[in-house]
Amino acid sequence: MIEIDNVSKSYGTFHALRQCSMRLARGDVVVVCGPSGSGKSTLIKTVNGLEPFEQGKITVDGISVGDPRTNLSKLRARIGMVFQTFELFPHLSIRENVTIGQVKVLGRSLDEAVAKGLKYLDRVGVIAQQDKYPAQLSGGQQQRVAIARALSMDPIAMLFDEPTSALDPEMINEVLDVMVGLAREGMTMMVVTHEMGFAKKVASRVIFMDQGRIVEDSPKEVFFSSPRSERAREFLAKIVH
Repeated sequence: MIEIDNVSKSYGTFHALRQCSMRLARGDVVVVCGPSGSGKSTLIKTVNGLEPFEQGKITVDGISVGDPRTNLSKLRARIGMVFQTFELFPHLSIRENVTIGQVKVLGRSLDEAVAKGLKYLDRVGVIAQQDKYPAQLSGGQQQRVAIARALSMDPIAMLFDEPTSALDPEMINEVLDVMVGLAREGMTMMVVTHEMGFAKKVASRVIFMDQGRIVEDSPKEVFFSSPRSERAREFLAKIVH
């Protein structure tokens, strides 16, 4: 479903990505991990064109992301994205947050959009908050709304960029539980996270990045039991403890 071939990206003289390649098949759950500044968030944002890249090629369901003829807005409507910060519209109610994209981008009727949005608010456990505004919700609740909003667009895949990093520790599990449920239902997912418990539970593969390169791309069992690179072993020793 997602193919990244020799993608490189620079900010001036800083190489954020160096010849990165990976594949994500339908139903795969790939966790991307690595130290801060290793290029994880940049990589995931290139998948739906939020970050342009200078070299290489990315295709999503057969569509070339870097092709100037590609309608990126239309492509992004098919790929759910959940950020570190929740990116909800503060002036809209929770119900309005999960319906506006469906109406404006997908052209659904308001009734259809509301029905779909409420279905996913219920799915992530925050339907009781539908009349509230984002500022009235906890961080964990806001992130679950963000997931419901993405799911309401009927995505073919979901991208998560450190979705729990801005949350208090007691709120992390309520978001991870939703993500575990999605993974077990067969949603194709690419997840940038330091939550190794999540990776051990549902990842099909783990990608480890360092200094803009993909150092390892292994099944989770191999990555956690016998990582091939010394750098990955150092990282795991610190983060697991």
